[in-house]
Amino acid sequence: MDHKHVEELFEWIDEAATAIEYQENSTYLEAVADALDVLFHQTPFDDMAELLKQQLEKHLKDIELNKYEKEEIRKSTQLAILKGMKGATQQQHLITPDTVAMFMGYLTQRLFPGEKELRIFDPACGTANLLTAVLNQLDKKVAAYGSDVDETLMKLALANANLQKSEIEFFHQDSLRPFLLEPVDFVLADLPVGYYPDEVQAKEFTLHAEEGYSYSHHLFIEQGLRYTKPGGFLMFIIPNFLFESDQAQQLNEFLREQAHIFGMLQLPESLFKEEKHAKSILILQKKGEGSKAPKEALLAKLPSFKNHTAMADILGQINQWFEKNHSS
Repeated sequence: MDHKHVEELFEWIDEAATAIEYQENSTYLEAVADALDVLFHQTPFDDMAELLKQQLEKHLKDIELNKYEKEEIRKSTQLAILKGMKGATQQQHLITPDTVAMFMGYLTQRLFPGEKELRIFDPACGTANLLTAVLNQLDKKVAAYGSDVDETLMKLALANANLQKSEIEFFHQDSLRPFLLEPVDFVLADLPVGYYPDEVQAKEFTLHAEEGYSYSHHLFIEQGLRYTKPGGFLMFIIPNFLFESDQAQQLNEFLREQAHIFGMLQLPESLFKEEKHAKSILILQKKGEGSKAPKEALLAKLPSFKNHTAMADILGQINQWFEKNHSS
């Protein structure tokens, strides 16, 4: 991957988005989605103002899309989205850190070493950064699905996938409602943390709160298990307080019934502004015929991703764990 390519493509997207934002009186984030679409289709939209069309047509002559690799496109797009999300107050307008997305891609490879085909679903896909980062690391045939309720994030996800030539089927809906989707081999998500406002729909879940609002992050775990095949895997980015909250006992009992806890990897605290926002990666296996809990779960506290020696050491330990507990 060429970092100069990432920089120049980001600059192209940024300039196009800034022009669209100014002329169309939209938010920068919405303008990024439109800029990505213009880049993918290689032409401005018909309903754009004439001056903007001319600007974008001239701008398109300065770029040769075919020279960029998938990861260069993903990273450039991510930079533009991050710029648009700076100062965003909405909790859902967050993006999975790149190092974490890459690490989850590595774990996915270890979970499915022998499979030639894979069905993957991200029920909280946002801009599809995590999903495409994982897909870009898999050397197998993948059918991918993503869902999000936020319209702007869905537009960005679709444009992101189109530019990377990643085939992903998207659902624009409340991800805690039913899907027209056959169960998949693997569910992954950076869980939205907070309360779920629809109390009526929450009652469709075992993990709904007896009183007041239910935790959306608990319901997403249950929803993920619903759409995972027996014996399939799930990998979630979870808040560190997940198993210590007031509804933790209910969650623990539910997971004991439905799944094997395969592993829990605490992410470096340096990734988070405050300790209370720190997160971990939780790996589950849905119970099914032939599935069994590992002799010991994969538990580790990850060092800073910048500490290459410590990371190499922990990766060696993780690889050894997989050889012992999960070789196919």
